[in-house]
Amino acid sequence: MNLTISGHHLEVTPALRTYVTSKLDRITRHFDQLVDIKVLLSVEKQKEKDKRQRAECTIHVKGGDMFAESADEDLYAAVDALMDKLDRQVGKHKEKTKDHHHDAAKRLM
Repeated sequence: MNLTISGHHLEVTPALRTYVTSKLDRITRHFDQLVDIKVLLSVEKQKEKDKRQRAECTIHVKGGDMFAESADEDLYAAVDALMDKLDRQVGKHKEKTKDHHHDAAKRLM
């Protein structure tokens, strides 16, 4: 699994990097067939202070790609909301890829 954490208009500190990787452990625990994860953390140059901090993530899995983004006043809260969204998407993807075929019913004669 390739993990890329980058920042746009901010420096990704080691504390921020470990926080994001610890949150991503929750997703990898549910679904281990992840190929590539790209996380982009950014600060928007908006006049209003609310929802300036953004977190975006693209996950490449065997069946396709998943994308989620979140914005908040605090970057850590944005990362938390992002991981919640990704956790739901990964859960739905896992359910879709499961084998739902059942054995044929036995006929009694």
